[in-house]
Amino acid sequence: MNIDLTDTTSSQINSGLVRARRASGSPAVGMVLTLVIVTDEGNHYDALKAASEASKEHPARILVVIKRPGRSPREKAAARLDAEVRVGGGAEGAGTGETVLLRLHGELAAHAYSVVLPLLLPDAPTVVWWPGEAPAHPADDLLGTLAQRRITDAATAEDPVGALGSRAAVYAPGDTDLAWTRITPWRSVLAAALDQKDATITGASVEGEEYNPSAELLGMWLTERLAVPVERRISDGPGITAVRLATADGVICLDRPDGSLAKLAVPGQPDRHVALHRRATAELIAEELRRLDPDEAYAHAVRVGVGRLQAPAAPVPEAVAEDGGS
Repeated sequence: MNIDLTDTTSSQINSGLVRARRASGSPAVGMVLTLVIVTDEGNHYDALKAASEASKEHPARILVVIKRPGRSPREKAAARLDAEVRVGGGAEGAGTGETVLLRLHGELAAHAYSVVLPLLLPDAPTVVWWPGEAPAHPADDLLGTLAQRRITDAATAEDPVGALGSRAAVYAPGDTDLAWTRITPWRSVLAAALDQKDATITGASVEGEEYNPSAELLGMWLTERLAVPVERRISDGPGITAVRLATADGVICLDRPDGSLAKLAVPGQPDRHVALHRRATAELIAEELRRLDPDEAYAHAVRVGVGRLQAPAAPVPEAVAEDGGS
């Protein structure tokens, strides 16, 4: 069920949620968190679609905050709140819980905190996600102060790698970034490979697109965990294409040239193929919502600093590239 509310208030929106819930026969129980999405008019559709897919695993009240301050002084003076309430599986973009689109016009755009606070689920955790431009200090942002977890995405910044440095400088427990979530499968496969191979790692390299923040984070994670020099090599992508770990017995290589299927080569063992596809945003959000405690592994990795990664001393020899299964 959809309810459109024009020039409304948070109290009227709550009443609309109750009315829609009763009409659709959908109970309020079962929702485990509130997910607040802070975005703009142009990007809200894709973000809401991803959140709705994630809500099938984590039933949630989804609040989409769309700020429309206006461009002229006259528009800025016209403060108004418009809302669209969606409840029930049949409602477009409603997911399995409740969805409210909040359009904050004029001066009200600067007071999203006051609008959102009365709409949070009582006694349930809150997660705030900025799918596009994020505040310089998410934990100090007024909406960010409401949340147990704050999700940003360095890949959407004008300078994705530079954004990682900014995230490290202002990190607070509860912060995370989708650039980190994207490398979970890489970290899992590499950790499993090292569990199977008892060898001392003497060096490492990460290959990926030039401005890919996930490739940088993966290199920073390897630097922190292995305490070895890590080279950052540039490839044509897509995304991260290969990781190589140097040992006395040879090179452990995880190579994914097509963004889907990877080959894991471990000295003394037969090569294996590993499904390592590039995941959709809905999968990334669903992963982040599985744990709401501070991610200490991310904190340690992002604080290493992109300046710690090394440029390769020389081009990669053709023979080495072939060994990686390219």
